[in-house]
Amino acid sequence: MVARIIDGTAIASEIREDLSARVEILRARTGRGPGLAVVLVGDDPASQVYVRNKQRACAQVGIMSIRHDLPASVTTAELVSLIEVLNGREDVHGILVQLPLPPQVDARQVLEAIELSKDVDGFHQYNIGGLVAGHPVFPPCTPHGVMEMLSHEGIEVAGQNAVVVGASAIVGKPLGLMLTRRDATVSICHALTRDLAQFTRLADLLVVAAGVPGLVTAEMVHDGAVVIDVGINRVAGTNRVVGDVDFEQVRHKASYITPVPGGVGPMTITMLLKHTVLSAERRQPALIGSSVSRPEARSA
Repeated sequence: MVARIIDGTAIASEIREDLSARVEILRARTGRGPGLAVVLVGDDPASQVYVRNKQRACAQVGIMSIRHDLPASVTTAELVSLIEVLNGREDVHGILVQLPLPPQVDARQVLEAIELSKDVDGFHQYNIGGLVAGHPVFPPCTPHGVMEMLSHEGIEVAGQNAVVVGASAIVGKPLGLMLTRRDATVSICHALTRDLAQFTRLADLLVVAAGVPGLVTAEMVHDGAVVIDVGINRVAGTNRVVGDVDFEQVRHKASYITPVPGGVGPMTITMLLKHTVLSAERRQPALIGSSVSRPEARSA
């Protein structure tokens, strides 16, 4: 058996084509397209790259990106003040604060200051908690991207044993809730899980988001499992990135597998774009309930 590779880049491209059409409808009806405000603190090289990639993606679909660069010495109060201004701007439909923030900044307070309707990253406590009831305004982008990939490939979730390796508040835990809502039986494993392999071998659907390169090997996966690798780990001294799954080994046991790069990564940014467009659509009563309005609570 050789697994079918889930091409996140191709799926993301399809979604972005649809988003471009939706942006044109918005522009025709309102005179302007969606706007995404991106707040970058300090000069961390990785954050700079992530922000540039997001800005390029915005330009691709016609979203206006509004970048705010702040010094690493910024205070929590200064960041919150900026967010309050962005909350009130009619041309800003989404606000993204690039993480991590400097240690003197209370990240939770900053994220909670973002208006719910503009929390396109899905990190507000309400959105995380809303996943329990099944009605977030926006789910976190990476878990949403994983769910979109499964739907695109027609992979059954209901009734499956799903194992999520990694219990972060922005990937593992929300993804576990989203899979549960789709009627999977979910186990969430983490750094203190004893004998990880005893869980992963039972998984019909295995999602690995631990940040440990090559953590999951072929011996830890049962034949025919669907394997989603969320990990992005840079190999020291190179520009090469690898996932949390030993791709070459596991692809000969799995039925489906995502590559790194080119798997979940492109979907994460695409969900950010999708949420920004949806936020703009929700502000136009004529579009609510139309073919271009897709409530995330239903598709997540």
